[in-house]
Amino acid sequence: MKARQKRFILVGIGVIGVAAASALIISALRGNMNYYLTPTKVMAGEVAEGELFRLGGMVRKGSLKRDTKGLDVEFILTDYKTDVTVRYNGILPDLFKEQQSAVTKGKLGTDHIFYAEEVLAKHDPSYMPPEVKESLHLDKKQSSEAAPAINDKASN
Repeated sequence: MKARQKRFILVGIGVIGVAAASALIISALRGNMNYYLTPTKVMAGEVAEGELFRLGGMVRKGSLKRDTKGLDVEFILTDYKTDVTVRYNGILPDLFKEQQSAVTKGKLGTDHIFYAEEVLAKHDPSYMPPEVKESLHLDKKQSSEAAPAINDKASN
């Protein structure tokens, strides 16, 4: 073989190797991706039952129920539009409280209860996860835009 043919073969093997490595990296990243959803989006059916995703919102006041015999906990996450019941078996973070934002990771059951594998609580009084802040801001904006339209209809 000539030197030119050897170079072509070497370059071809290199391209195939890079393509294979890229395909493996992309498939690994795709498998670890978790989508963030609000309670409104979850109840609207934007997620399939049994699919792993993150659910965020505010913990509704008076909704936290602890099992006296074990580590089972149940609470309600809300985006002030829709509520989702969350069940979790484990130790909650120290900063987890009612009327505070939380992000949970888990799956939606056939009974429309979210079964959390992980619960994250905010860590600073002024901090709110960006996804939660954005979703709450958008929901408030949409409801304030809808209110004048309802008032206009009522006055006609």
